[in-house]
Amino acid sequence: MKVSALTSKDNYFEDFKPGMVMEHYRGKTVSEIENVQITNLCMNTAQAHFNEDMMSRDPRKHRIVYGGVTQSIVIGLASQDTSENALVEMSMDKIRFAAPVFHGDTLYAYTEVLEVKDGTQEDAGEVRFKHWGVNQERKQVFEGERRVLVKRRSHWGNK
Repeated sequence: MKVSALTSKDNYFEDFKPGMVMEHYRGKTVSEIENVQITNLCMNTAQAHFNEDMMSRDPRKHRIVYGGVTQSIVIGLASQDTSENALVEMSMDKIRFAAPVFHGDTLYAYTEVLEVKDGTQEDAGEVRFKHWGVNQERKQVFEGERRVLVKRRSHWGNK
């Protein structure tokens, strides 16, 4: 089987154009286990993520999801359209958490292509994306920029 048969036909370097905006198909509901497990694995000691008693006295009334979980979910939701032909994840920048996420919230992702340019190798080019995530009420909860080295169809498309 050809490797290219396993990925989308429209997410090679040549397919990304500055100004292009994608609404990613899937949504993901954030579960308690994701938040608590990742928060503990990262050794994040902020009680707002795992002390329900303390947070019940906070104006928000519930534990808030750790930002690393929110970021991972939004980037993950965007991956099918932006990363299937990635060779290297180059950077994440300008990370902002605009609103709290709670257990049971459903996140959706969007991406804008900010820039495309030749990479340092002839079989790939660099794409800079802006990703953002919204909750089920369409309130923005996350945004960030990401640079990715993406395969060129001209070198990888028929492999």
